[in-house]
Amino acid sequence: MTDTEQRAMARDILSAALRAVDPAEAVHRYMRRDGDHLRIGQKSYDLSSLDHIYVVGAGKAGATMAAAAEAILGERLTAGWVNTKYGHRLVGAPLSLSQDSRTEVGDRDQSRLIIHEAGHPVPDNNGVQGTREIIKLIAQAGERDLVLCLISGGGSALMIAPAAGLTLTDKQAVTRLLLACGATINELNCIRKHLSAIKGGQLARLAHPAQVATLILSDVVGNPLDVIASGPTVPDTTTFGDAWKILEGYDLIDKVPPAVRLHLEKGLKGEIADTPKSGDPIFSRVDNLVIGSNDLAAQAAVERARQLGLHAMLLSTYVEGEAREVARVLAGIVREMDASGHPLPRPSCIVVGGETTVTVRGTGLGGRNQELALAAAMKIAGLKDVLILACGSDGTDGPTDAAGAIADGETVARARSRGLDPAAYLANNDSYHFFQALGDLVVTGPTGTNVNDLTLLLAL
Repeated sequence: MTDTEQRAMARDILSAALRAVDPAEAVHRYMRRDGDHLRIGQKSYDLSSLDHIYVVGAGKAGATMAAAAEAILGERLTAGWVNTKYGHRLVGAPLSLSQDSRTEVGDRDQSRLIIHEAGHPVPDNNGVQGTREIIKLIAQAGERDLVLCLISGGGSALMIAPAAGLTLTDKQAVTRLLLACGATINELNCIRKHLSAIKGGQLARLAHPAQVATLILSDVVGNPLDVIASGPTVPDTTTFGDAWKILEGYDLIDKVPPAVRLHLEKGLKGEIADTPKSGDPIFSRVDNLVIGSNDLAAQAAVERARQLGLHAMLLSTYVEGEAREVARVLAGIVREMDASGHPLPRPSCIVVGGETTVTVRGTGLGGRNQELALAAAMKIAGLKDVLILACGSDGTDGPTDAAGAIADGETVARARSRGLDPAAYLANNDSYHFFQALGDLVVTGPTGTNVNDLTLLLAL
């Protein structure tokens, strides 16, 4: 099998994984309407007893999920507003749902469901404006109304409502500091919830006493509901104390904006109410349902690999840690397959899911998947017919237009023949330009979904 054929096979397996977590199909699997009867998961709603249905949400898959929800609800949809990332507005969404909202929120078109673009991973003013519209909508909801909330990865940055006394600039500064430190998504979202007026169950508080049904496309390892998009409709398991400890752990207490430190100190003293917890009556009419996750994508990758004649297995969907350290472990598995045929004999494919982090020390450009691929390339150098593909399921890896990268046993040799030093690029966190020079970036464009990362380990 040629190098080109090996890469084509890896991309084929990746495509099968992404198809399995298509947000529109997921919404249709879990949400059905028959006349005046609406079923969401295992719960049925009598539409004749509802006055209004509002659709709100945020995330990179927001447009796709919203299109499916509007198609199901039809004329029963009262109004809706969903925030998504720039460039994701038309992914899976018909033109009738679209509004160019990169500028100030202006006159709406005739659609009852507005798709609004905003900044990610660092929130921006469009995110603030869009979230204000969401809050206005759910504030109208009464006891005889249903709020359908559509949540997917990226929702934490896209549903942005600074708590009283805080500004967007404050939240942007904290987000940048935590990202640069390599903070996990759980840590980042704990902080976000305690600087927000809508995260950590507070959307449910705003919507009460309406019924709330939340459909969730998970981008967090293990699918913890209170972490995905910072759990806007879920009881919060974290406290102001947890948020403070995270900042202390990264030595950020004296680096965050003074207003942020003051806000958290007030929370620690009980001067500011903490986020709503389990048992709060506001959650009595709230249902949360995960409709897509990393494990579904990973299992689909395994099945496709087997269809292509490969021995295949799912190693784990719980892989976390520093990208370059995880790369060493995964490269070690590839080396074992090459040396002994364990845990699978050739031709084989091992699928790994999860989400790594990068502690930024250099000035280069890249993302966690590209950095993982670069670090792995250095450990599998010289091996024959092996390949590692690392990819973000949303089509965006870090602040780049690439979803990830491909590395094989010849990557290092090809790089050095072009005067590229892999170790220097890795030290500078410049994996993007390294793989761009080799033509080994994985560029998919926005996929319309977001369920963490996938890494394929192939020995052919």
